[in-house]
Amino acid sequence: MAKVYSSAVIPAPAAAVWAVVRDFNALPVWTPFVAESRIEQNKPSDQIGCIRSFRLRDGGRIREQLLSLSDYDLSFEYSILESPMGVENYVAAFRLIPITETDHTFAEWSAEFDAAPDREDGLVQNIGRNVFAAGLAALKARFSR
Repeated sequence: MAKVYSSAVIPAPAAAVWAVVRDFNALPVWTPFVAESRIEQNKPSDQIGCIRSFRLRDGGRIREQLLSLSDYDLSFEYSILESPMGVENYVAAFRLIPITETDHTFAEWSAEFDAAPDREDGLVQNIGRNVFAAGLAALKARFSR
């Protein structure tokens, strides 16, 4: 099983960052790689089990399902249902932790998945750099203005 992990310190209170990322349909708002997103069947974007379908800027389409959401823990988990990446059993977690000393936020994004052995390292690098690190960098830049 492949594992990916990225983290960053966001120069903003955790509640402010959570207000941006909590919406499971908000990827186009805070990531540089998602062009558009919608929640299928008009379900609320915080309903466990809802499915977001989004188009990447490069044209790829991905469907993901919300598995958990906690306003208490400032976290959510989701799985990929359909993707052009060639991953299976993909489960990701996103979590915010308040840094009380500075009123900043420690953000971490991780995933585990199965893939063909010859593609695993490339997928870990691609997801880590072009999805997780890029998304966290965009969040950091958003709050650094």
